[in-house]
Amino acid sequence: MIGGLLQRWREHRERKLLERFAIAEPLWQLTLAHYPFLARRDDADRAELRRLCSLFLASKEFHGARGLAVTDEMAVAIAAQACLPVLRLGLDWYDRFLVIVVHEGEVVATREVMDEDGVVQVYEEPVVGEAPGAGPMMLAWNEITPEAAHRLEGMDPVYNVVIHEFAHIFTMDAPEGAEGLPPIADKALRARWQATMEAEWDWFCGQVDAGAPTLIDPYGESSLEEFYAVAVEAFFVAPRELLAEQPRLYRLFVEFFRQDPARG
Repeated sequence: MIGGLLQRWREHRERKLLERFAIAEPLWQLTLAHYPFLARRDDADRAELRRLCSLFLASKEFHGARGLAVTDEMAVAIAAQACLPVLRLGLDWYDRFLVIVVHEGEVVATREVMDEDGVVQVYEEPVVGEAPGAGPMMLAWNEITPEAAHRLEGMDPVYNVVIHEFAHIFTMDAPEGAEGLPPIADKALRARWQATMEAEWDWFCGQVDAGAPTLIDPYGESSLEEFYAVAVEAFFVAPRELLAEQPRLYRLFVEFFRQDPARG
């Protein structure tokens, strides 16, 4: 009885949010036109993506940095790309953060790292996106604009800041020593994931070191964690190409994300 009432309340609340944060048809069609890898999804996927986008917009706060005005077009563009990885998993994966800070361009961040001798080294690093640890999600709009998306569409390697940063969220709760892995409880499955990821990363690093072109951004050579994130970019933006180049990696992502975008 109580469970039924709670379910009806949740359904009622969701309907109200979907009405309040509905995405107007012209804006939705514009978003699909600007980001072709979204438009290539089938009707059912696009309908679910639109529904998730409305709920995402209802649950997150967008803030423009240094006076940048975040328009509806910008917010929907970010939401649509962010929701693609959770199309079959649900928005609960993004509960760890509330705020998305949008900068006009890259930000120079001050970093600190302790070396093997215990000496803290301070350096500056240009950043175009940063997944939330204890803070907000940070994104640089000039890397996300429709113009940037069209410039990068079909490029080799693939590049997508939004998907990259949201992909990192899935691995933030991975156990120590399991970088580049989502939090998989089953030990056997986690071992298979790790073995496959490491083998695919080794092959990829060999290609990069040999100067061979790769679909996945060469930045992925820097660590297994970054390889995972740039590989997820390729999975959602250029799935057929990833299936052809690294089929085992592609099938691993099909299993986790519960999507097979190359079939669309």
